[in-house]
Amino acid sequence: MTQAPKLPIALSCGEPSGIGPEIAAHAWRILGDSLPFFYIGDPRHLPPGTPIAELSDPSEAAQAARHALPVLRHDFAAPSTPGQPDPANAQGVIDVIARGVDLVQSGAAAALCTAPIHKKALKDGAGFAYPGHTEYLAALADVDRVVMMLACDALRVVPTTIHIPLSEVPTALTADLLADTIRITDAALRRDFGLTAPRLAVAGLNPHAGEGGAMGTEEQTLIAPLLDRLRTEGYTLAGPLPADTMFHPAARARYDAAICMYHDQALIPIKTLDFASGVNVTLGLPFIRTSPDHGTAFDIAGKGVADPTSLIEALKLAARMAASRHPG
Repeated sequence: MTQAPKLPIALSCGEPSGIGPEIAAHAWRILGDSLPFFYIGDPRHLPPGTPIAELSDPSEAAQAARHALPVLRHDFAAPSTPGQPDPANAQGVIDVIARGVDLVQSGAAAALCTAPIHKKALKDGAGFAYPGHTEYLAALADVDRVVMMLACDALRVVPTTIHIPLSEVPTALTADLLADTIRITDAALRRDFGLTAPRLAVAGLNPHAGEGGAMGTEEQTLIAPLLDRLRTEGYTLAGPLPADTMFHPAARARYDAAICMYHDQALIPIKTLDFASGVNVTLGLPFIRTSPDHGTAFDIAGKGVADPTSLIEALKLAARMAASRHPG
């Protein structure tokens, strides 16, 4: 059972026309006050009939959660229609994220969990200038580089390059980027996951990890030399390894997280192993941030069929990370 942190978890509402409001309500119905969190958003956007308790302060969330979904009210410009984002609400979505960051950084909340946003809706409605949630959070925290981890009970994966075309990966994959990714992941596993000596498995870029240069040379010229250097600094690293043999059960038992070279190399294994329960974690921020590993799902929004499992797992992981970062 996940131990509830001393402080509640802040949950930003995300895109109000997506499934965020309904999975937040569903998560509260399942968790109750066993893991107190509070929803930051407009109460009008929650499913009809959701019992809510408007808070004057996040400290009231634990008691309020016994009987209703705790809500820190943040009024939006317009109501919401499931599946149809309204440009008038874009700025509200952005402001709620910033408010959540302020609450976590001020010590009013243990962690920030973010419901999905729709980047095009934010760009169209408010000129949102960031590629996504993660980059905006990094800007708010004044952090130059962060790392995306996807985690479930069976696997933790980190893509070194993320949302870029596959054709651009070899150019984007630099020694500095890979070194930062490894360092940030190792530090987070120690601080937020309670591992005293993290074991990292590092994938190659090419099939068969290049097969001695027959299928590519990045392993020989970039990845292996970097891993050798980091090993002298005390990092426990395996690789570069062929990605096609890294994710079966016996292989996964030998490491705590897999460092992959590009998006699909990391995400296909974890989504295959546990599609419903994967959690997105941003490493390298001065605060804890998790989110469900899915999007706004406009096609099913408002139909009452959205699965809250990933959000619940994101809240649970945020609580465990907060307990590890702030023991006692």
